[in-house]
Amino acid sequence: MSFTESFTEFYNQVETSIADGTFAKLTLAKTIGNTNLMNIYVRPIVEEGILKMELKYKFQQEEQVEIHSIDKAQNVLVNYINNPFMSAILFTTEFDLTYKLNKKRAVSITESRNTFGNASEVLLDYLNQ
Repeated sequence: MSFTESFTEFYNQVETSIADGTFAKLTLAKTIGNTNLMNIYVRPIVEEGILKMELKYKFQQEEQVEIHSIDKAQNVLVNYINNPFMSAILFTTEFDLTYKLNKKRAVSITESRNTFGNASEVLLDYLNQ
């Protein structure tokens, strides 16, 4: 299974957690080598009444922010899997889901106990409108 296919499978869980109001945040981490880009943090944001995703790029010396539709965010993020990130972690109120590449670039998706007890307030406010 390619990175694109497996990440799509993973991102389907992101979309499900957004729809059911359990999404807390999404983080891309564990870079390959010493890169300028350290992490990408993804959080929901409401812009002009539309739920979108804020992608915060954490560089060694600065941060940059982009805002995309939920679908477009997936297309942007998949480009960073394996270049430079080796993992993505979905934090929900029900479980944490980790997408990980090993040294041989084999993909594993594992579920663990939830880290966050509360979903994103922005998401909950949006869903309760």
